Amino acid sequence: MFVIHLILCFFLLPYSCTYCAFDICYYFRYCNKALFHSLNKQCIHYFMTVLSSVSGLEAAGTNLSKGEVLLIACIILVGLFALQHVGTQKVGFLFAPIVILWLISIFSIGLYNTIHWNPKIVLALSPHYIIKFFSQTGIDGWISLGGVLLSITGTEAMFADLGHFSAFSIRIAFAFVVYPCLVVQYMGQAAFLSKNISSIPNGFYDSVPDGVFWPVLIIASLAAIVASQAIISATFSIVKQCHALGCFPRVKVVHTSKHIRGQIYIPEINWILMILTLGIAIGFQDITTIGNAYGLACMSVMFITTFLMALVMVFVWQRSIVLAAAFLLFFWFIEGAYLLAAFTKVPQGGWVSLVLSFIFMFIMFVWHYGTRKKYNFDLYNKVPMRWILGLGPSLGIVRVPGIGLVYSELATGVPAIFSHFVTNLPAFHNVLVFVCVKSVPVPYVSPEERFLIGRIGPRPYRMYRCIVRYGYKDLQKDDENFENLLIQSVAEFIQMEAVEPQFSSPDAASYDGRMAVISSRTIQSSSTLIVSETEDFGSISSIPSSKSLTLQSLRSAYGDENPPIRRRQVRFQVPHNPRMDPAVREELLDLIQAKEAGVAYILGHSYVKARRSSSFLKKFVIDIGYSFLRKNCRGPAVALHIPHISLIEVGMIYHV
Repeated sequence: MFVIHLILCFFLLPYSCTYCAFDICYYFRYCNKALFHSLNKQCIHYFMTVLSSVSGLEAAGTNLSKGEVLLIACIILVGLFALQHVGTQKVGFLFAPIVILWLISIFSIGLYNTIHWNPKIVLALSPHYIIKFFSQTGIDGWISLGGVLLSITGTEAMFADLGHFSAFSIRIAFAFVVYPCLVVQYMGQAAFLSKNISSIPNGFYDSVPDGVFWPVLIIASLAAIVASQAIISATFSIVKQCHALGCFPRVKVVHTSKHIRGQIYIPEINWILMILTLGIAIGFQDITTIGNAYGLACMSVMFITTFLMALVMVFVWQRSIVLAAAFLLFFWFIEGAYLLAAFTKVPQGGWVSLVLSFIFMFIMFVWHYGTRKKYNFDLYNKVPMRWILGLGPSLGIVRVPGIGLVYSELATGVPAIFSHFVTNLPAFHNVLVFVCVKSVPVPYVSPEERFLIGRIGPRPYRMYRCIVRYGYKDLQKDDENFENLLIQSVAEFIQMEAVEPQFSSPDAASYDGRMAVISSRTIQSSSTLIVSETEDFGSISSIPSSKSLTLQSLRSAYGDENPPIRRRQVRFQVPHNPRMDPAVREELLDLIQAKEAGVAYILGHSYVKARRSSSFLKKFVIDIGYSFLRKNCRGPAVALHIPHISLIEVGMIYHV
């Protein structure tokens, strides 16, 4: 009965996993419940996997107590999380052989047990027995679905690799490798248990033949580590994508590989997951109780994913609502039976999943709500263009040499921090570039479409806008070429504006919003600026010589303590072209001179406060919840990879 019920699960539930072939992270913006259910599932998954593998030590007759086995599992988990910063590229080549060896092992053991103990167990493939099972057991059989569910949990972990492999390859691997091996293994366990009822508490390791017990135990432990590693990496990717969509606080993303795209490490998430995992392990110390929580989390993720998939069918694939509704009802009927059965385990440990889900949901809701309120404040308090045009080209302030990169979330208009800055410090750079880094709802943005350049105000104002676009799977690296690419993009736009009439309209209404995509290929093939690269060794040469013996000795000591550092320096020149418009040449020269003078990054350091007339709930969310998250997450400068030596932060209070 158990095996036929299990096989029925395997025929139906894999389809609820295969929708993940389409990346639905964009819909987390609207239904991010799937994410926090997934995160709390990961906390339980790590310990569940490792403890299940090392529990064979008890079955091996090693006289180890449950506490000692628990300690070994915790040590393995701590080591696993501690090594995450190294990345997986150095040991990743071992993952596939370990998993293949593990699947072959369980397939062989299952086949041996089926032949040796009870070959008639193959008859359980008939659907007749599952119908008979439910007719005889009634509600008790339905409740048992919560335990049967655990036999297939973990197989969905392979779909975490969709960022590295195609959906077709994963379907092939699941249908022709993973699925047959698991079915044969469970058939073998059922055949063994039909003749050894007393071995039910530890069915898997008791069913392993004595001659291969220790090799299987070692392979199981290695496979558990590999599976946990895959889920940890997937968790990092999910958090990074959710942050790009504005649903998670800022975190530090470390790229562990220079060659393989997508291998990242997030320190905060890593240590939080480790603490939660160890807390669950030490708090429960019972694999059955933890399994109840894990089953509820897995089934909730599948149930919500089905709903998200229906949205994808309607809004992305443009299929009919009737087809999406039929799909939703069919799979919800199957998954609903498992989910309701899993809910009966809430008093026996399932409540852990609900508590963790609520915590993650609250964090994501507060962050998203506060971020949107802050953006709306910026949107409704933009500096009017009439005010800027009325100030004239000097903007009514002193224009000092250099380039000022003003970071803002606004894609149009001038942010309020600019007027706040010039009001309190009436001086600004000769060239202003308002930079907006946007995460667009597509997985990747090609480098050819990364920069969107425009002008703000008339040409003498020397004010530009740059929108830098990233997909939610793109990795924003600490690229030292960003300034140079930005200067080249602005120069290319200046040249394009002079030759294309649609960019040179004298209409005052078009002084903001005229944008052009500047391709990196166009930059490389263009002759707008002559680029020369030199290597600069050290920075002490910038210290002027002095007649003072004291200063000379200090300079000598500084040079001894700080050896020369090899730096790449890029210089720009305007090519000699008699046909170039004199106004264009003058603007390009101003741009190059400003670059030579230095680049400063201006960033708003905002304090978001709820208005006095706000409700108590809003004040609690903004003044306590959102403020706490902003103070304890990574700053915008870290997330945007802004060099601290060139950073200027402008403090401003937002009353939302």
